[in-house]
Amino acid sequence: QVQLVESGGGSVQAGGSLRLSCEASKRTVTIAWFRQAPGKEREGVASMSGSRLIYGDSVKGRFSISKDNAKNTLYLQMNSLKPEDTAMYYCAATDNGLQTYIMLEARWYDSWGQGTQVTVSS
Repeated sequence: QVQLVESGGGSVQAGGSLRLSCEASKRTVTIAWFRQAPGKEREGVASMSGSRLIYGDSVKGRFSISKDNAKNTLYLQMNSLKPEDTAMYYCAATDNGLQTYIMLEARWYDSWGQGTQVTVSS
């Protein structure tokens, strides 16, 4: 397994931006961002496996995932934030290559960070 440490969360007003970072202890094949709001199920936000990227429908066009391989760090640039984006954001990884249609399903990931809180006020 890989150790993952998220950072960059905070409070922002609607329409604002934040960039989350996830530092991994080693390179992995598939790495992703998930989020979970109180009382809701964990939701896939964005995932990267090799050259393939996929985004959840609720964040398409607003969020962007990227990776710095030299630093083993994954980023999530979040623009045009909405109050409904408020959640704990988690980084997740697996050494398995995942088919695109399951890259946003939490059950396929075996390493998780502790999370970083994002709060968007209206």
